[in-house]
Amino acid sequence: MKGIVIAGPTGVGKTELSIKLAKALNAEIISADSAQVYEEMNIGTAKIEEDEMQGIVHHMIDVVEPIKKYSVGDYQRKVDDILNSNEEKNVLLVGGTGLYIDSVVRGLSALPESDLAIREKLMSEDGDKLFEILKEIDPESAESIHPNNKRRVERAVEVFYQTGEKFSILSKKNIKGNNFKFLKVALERDREHLYDRINLRVEIMMQNGLLEEVRYLYEKYGDVLKKINIIGYSELISYINQELTLEDAKELIKKNSRNYAKRQFTWFKNDHEYIWYDLDKMTQDEIFSDILQRFNAL
Repeated sequence: MKGIVIAGPTGVGKTELSIKLAKALNAEIISADSAQVYEEMNIGTAKIEEDEMQGIVHHMIDVVEPIKKYSVGDYQRKVDDILNSNEEKNVLLVGGTGLYIDSVVRGLSALPESDLAIREKLMSEDGDKLFEILKEIDPESAESIHPNNKRRVERAVEVFYQTGEKFSILSKKNIKGNNFKFLKVALERDREHLYDRINLRVEIMMQNGLLEEVRYLYEKYGDVLKKINIIGYSELISYINQELTLEDAKELIKKNSRNYAKRQFTWFKNDHEYIWYDLDKMTQDEIFSDILQRFNAL
């Protein structure tokens, strides 16, 4: 079973290429975007519209209500179910959320879900005392975790209490839930060109009714919506609450989107399995042909 990952920063141009490849390979597309799993958050997440899909089946879009917690573990389990029930089908995993992509391609660590009773007990402990416990049960973790990072210390101690195994060992054991082999490609552009595209996309989102979408969702869900902390929504909620002017909110959306793109670059560049294609130096047809050739040889 084979698939293709198409990764890259926000606004780079993943959607158009993914549709073209999906049509050529008779493939289905699985979104790897941590914002697009939320229902009703359409404009601000640049969610693909039905006519843009061109008949290609898309998964992992509109999965949960904005008020629901959704973890990378939830995402991994759902995508593995999709893959394991469609093993004869080619798939494209498309998006910019590196953690989501890695959970499918490499699997997640074998760490257990948090135990609230244990966590509450640990939260009540003095931080210095907790770090001394960590040094006794898992000196490797104590070497890598700063004593002031109490939440991380709590988690490492909690995992040991839950499993009897060291956090430093379990956190490096990944469990993969599917048998797919993925060709990993990533798209990039000249940095200034990408930032121009991001700025323009924010302007288009505003023209298409992003403020009205945020106002509607904020009235429907209240402050819970702020906790998701999705770019475009958080800034406009601040405007609605008269904490920012509309112009300042819009400029902040652009700035935060650009900073997010930088973080995405860093994440994907640190993974040397990716084959990079520069959309400012190659035509889409050239990239398309090269990916197909590499996929067929996989």
